[in-house]
Amino acid sequence: MRRRSVLTAAGAAALAVPVLGAAPAAAAPASGASASVRRGCLEIRGVDISSLPKNEDHGAVYRTAEGRREDPIRLIARAGVTHARLKVWVNPADGYNDKAHVLALARRLKRAGVGIWIDFHYSDSWADPAHQTKPAAWAGLDVPGLTRAVYDHTADVLGALRRQGTPAHLVQIGNELNGGLIWPEGNWEHFDHMTAFLKAGLSAARDTTPRVRTILHLANGGDNGLYRWWFDNVVSYGVDFDVIGLSYYPFWHGPLADAAANMADITARYGKPCVIAETAYPFTLESEDDVNDIMNSPSQLTDGFPATPDGQAAWLRTVADLAAGVPNGQGLGYCYWEGLWTYRAGSGWDPTNPASGNAWENLALFDFEDRELPGLGTLGRYRA
Repeated sequence: MRRRSVLTAAGAAALAVPVLGAAPAAAAPASGASASVRRGCLEIRGVDISSLPKNEDHGAVYRTAEGRREDPIRLIARAGVTHARLKVWVNPADGYNDKAHVLALARRLKRAGVGIWIDFHYSDSWADPAHQTKPAAWAGLDVPGLTRAVYDHTADVLGALRRQGTPAHLVQIGNELNGGLIWPEGNWEHFDHMTAFLKAGLSAARDTTPRVRTILHLANGGDNGLYRWWFDNVVSYGVDFDVIGLSYYPFWHGPLADAAANMADITARYGKPCVIAETAYPFTLESEDDVNDIMNSPSQLTDGFPATPDGQAAWLRTVADLAAGVPNGQGLGYCYWEGLWTYRAGSGWDPTNPASGNAWENLALFDFEDRELPGLGTLGRYRA
């Protein structure tokens, strides 16, 4: 999700679109789908660290709770994090979140024993329900050309990861795909094109990394109507994937009960496990820079969860319980979004503007003195 603006209307807008053709019958749950997840344990306890290379290049440091400086990759590994999520842009203006930076970060993760989760945006910048801008280099391509570009780009990144001995364990084909990807050709008005792009990315993932698990990811994790509409259409076009990904932020996506009901329904309906691919909660409502943070008012908080370090940790325990509570062991786990995106001048949200600020630092898993917060340990060591 792009963090500069709050995208609360995305799901409602998508639901204005009728289902294309008859909805397929509900799929039967896959036999043995929960065998890899022991009762009381979440297989995936992840954190998105996409901002880390840019942050470090602009002087960011990370410290233990006691204030000792430490390699942030070692900190997340020691906390029990199982996977790190890395977004990939095609030709970003600032040069970050590209293949070279992903490869370097993957080497650090492997040395620390942390699994690699790749998140393809198929854009030069943020892709989310309100923005799915095609890469500039792809602007002149027709639909067959775009389909080939998706395959080649996906295979290029994943193949390079495999060749250097750091294969991806999880891969998202697109990010927060409520309204499709690679607009306008692949938007929600063109499910035939959208699903051709998805199939190309999925094929490239499996061709380069046969054991990888593939994820299709939407935002608005409490909106069951959106998920049924989107996945019914995608399944009707014969798209084959492994895991349903959801973004679930309580300040945007509704009450916990709605998310729980949606996860129970979609895992049964499509016979796929799910993972909460993004969540977060503030440890304060203060801001370290002069940019108005996304979370800045008590009215945005969820009852029972104050904007404090303990409140953030309590939210993480609760969302972990949400994943662990999906029936039949079909909740694989969760991932905290951009937990290492602390404030550093020059490491802002806009890849085209070095002066842009960070509207997220009060939702990081490190405080304004760069010290590890208790939520990181909660994230990594969760047990039901």
